[in-house]
Amino acid sequence: MTPEDQYMADFMAVFSGVERWGPGSDDDSLRALRAVAHTPQRIVDIGCGKGFVTRLLAQHTRAHITAVDNEPGALQALQQYLDQQGLSPRVQCVNASMTELPFGQAQFDLIWAEASAYVMGFEAALQQWQPLLQHDGYLVISDLVWLTQQPSTEATTFWKQEYPDMQSVSRRLQQIQQAGYRLMDHFTLSEQAWRDYYLPLKARVAEVKANMPDSCAIVDIEREIGVFEQHLGEFGYQMFVLQRS
Repeated sequence: MTPEDQYMADFMAVFSGVERWGPGSDDDSLRALRAVAHTPQRIVDIGCGKGFVTRLLAQHTRAHITAVDNEPGALQALQQYLDQQGLSPRVQCVNASMTELPFGQAQFDLIWAEASAYVMGFEAALQQWQPLLQHDGYLVISDLVWLTQQPSTEATTFWKQEYPDMQSVSRRLQQIQQAGYRLMDHFTLSEQAWRDYYLPLKARVAEVKANMPDSCAIVDIEREIGVFEQHLGEFGYQMFVLQRS
């Protein structure tokens, strides 16, 4: 196994034991859903992970939902839940890359992407996903942003390495306008959204660390947790509710 393969194996060994794969909370997701003015009929959840938000959307809408992720294990966990809850007829799991989505134009009236668009880049996501939306369809997307003009050296150093394209809210709003969307709402995710992600992750790291004493992945995850615990407020996730114009 190459060092890269070992890193990813360790990384997935940690994340396979937690539900959320990024910051988020039910309250924040439902606030965003309330800002969608129409009743969605066809939703795609891009970068769904184990489907935490997919499940919420299935509970609070009657839409047909397509859940997309490139990690088969995550989709298997979601499919098991869907089967148990009798939701399989209304929710379809698709194993695909968010950069090569196997969908036609104007196929959805709501695209949902929480804590996932950074993988391909926020601007690229705005542009590449737009044709998938019906006229006046909605895109709900969250992105990690700077919340201060003078972040600490530690936070700056960490995020420059982990997310070089991290921007301010105002810069993201400019990009949204340039991409041809109407801004319907935006807000900073609550601190609870971060705790719902990091506290289970921290507990999972403590659980598996003894079996992976030399894991570089563990070191990186612990460093990220430390930056969150010391510097949250300098950065945060911003939820954007957009309508295709």
